[in-house]
Amino acid sequence: MRKEKTAHRWQLGLTLTAGVLLACGSFWLVQLLNRSADDLQADLRANEPDYIIERFSAVRMGRDGKPSYIVSGDKLVHRPLGDVSDIEQPVVRGMGEGRPPLDIHAARARVDENNTRVTLKDNVRVERAANGKSAAMVMTTQAMTVYPDEDRMETDQPVQVQQGGATMTAQGMRANNATREVHLQGRGAIVLPPKAQP
Repeated sequence: MRKEKTAHRWQLGLTLTAGVLLACGSFWLVQLLNRSADDLQADLRANEPDYIIERFSAVRMGRDGKPSYIVSGDKLVHRPLGDVSDIEQPVVRGMGEGRPPLDIHAARARVDENNTRVTLKDNVRVERAANGKSAAMVMTTQAMTVYPDEDRMETDQPVQVQQGGATMTAQGMRANNATREVHLQGRGAIVLPPKAQP
């Protein structure tokens, strides 16, 4: 009889202990889920735009104290996480002493990496004015990454370049405006204008 009571007490004790552990585990799980939801909401709020500017223009000065390039657009939305700015209808104008101006237009852009990289998307058009013996150039593609401080750009998208009556196409491109070098990548074609008759 005493053995039966002891066995019954052990079963009751184990059942109560299991119930308490289950209750504590459930409470901990609910707290964890609530905290995760709160953290997620806080992250979403933290990445809300901290400022929006419409019809803006920003000038970046070079080391020599002269304007290096200008970024303008219809609307700029800055988000604090990652220090990222999204621009609608951006225009990037590169300027440098002894170099022809370079204008880049697109439907949208993202500025990141401490304002040293501009990623342009949709209907990207690059225009460089004629300068001395160098003819004017027009380049079109769907996406391009520009490093304004380094005066260079690149794309892995199909690109078309028109310069001095010649048309070049390729699957990608790297260009340096400072040295006026353009490297076309992948399969491509060059169409040259007919030679002028003497």
